[in-house]
Amino acid sequence: MRSVKTKIHLAASRLHKWFALIVGLQVLIWMTSGLVMSVLPIEVVRGEHLVNRTGHEVLGKVQGVRPLEDVVAAAQGPVEAVTFRIQGGRLTAEVTGGGKSALVDPYTANRLPPIGKDAAAAIALRSWKGTANPSVAVEQVEGTSPEFRGPLPAWRVTLDGSTHVYVGADTGQVRAVRTDTWRIYDFLWGLHIMDWKEHDNFNNVWLVSFAASGLLFALTGFMLLIMRFPLKLRRRRSAI
Repeated sequence: MRSVKTKIHLAASRLHKWFALIVGLQVLIWMTSGLVMSVLPIEVVRGEHLVNRTGHEVLGKVQGVRPLEDVVAAAQGPVEAVTFRIQGGRLTAEVTGGGKSALVDPYTANRLPPIGKDAAAAIALRSWKGTANPSVAVEQVEGTSPEFRGPLPAWRVTLDGSTHVYVGADTGQVRAVRTDTWRIYDFLWGLHIMDWKEHDNFNNVWLVSFAASGLLFALTGFMLLIMRFPLKLRRRRSAI
């Protein structure tokens, strides 16, 4: 008749094998994707070697700027922040409030129209640090996607064939840069968190289930290690 310890040993062994079968492939995917993502420099993933998001335009002496209260009033809504920046060699004011942004001409205190197609291409080209004279294609972004989840409306400027520079139509800001390296990283991230469609849900049922199964796999393996190690040690002592 089997002892309680033997029964526990056999049950742990069976559970360990089943958990190995269930989570083994996903653990391999976790390790592989984690390794590759940790090796890829985050600056390269973000495309910082190709696009300068911060801008480098220089503005001379500023004269004739309207008072701040006039600029704020031009927003025609709640205002949380006003940011002055240079765009196309001209000073502009970005007024943010209520989850929306608008550009205001600080010299006239008039709202500026949304950034158009040609202006978006010019902004992307000014920020470009890649090859000289890249090919340029511009499309309006109709909706969010795994590649771009920023505020709309926006423009997608494709430079040099595969680099996508997303420019906000409301502010002219470079919202995102997507390269082939980013797409590889994003694909691996989707595999890593087991959200194969949107690549952003870190709390999905698949990830929680496999993580719990992986924990049980480790616990049953640790239990088997404890139970088997003294047995081998006793066998060695009896052979002496």
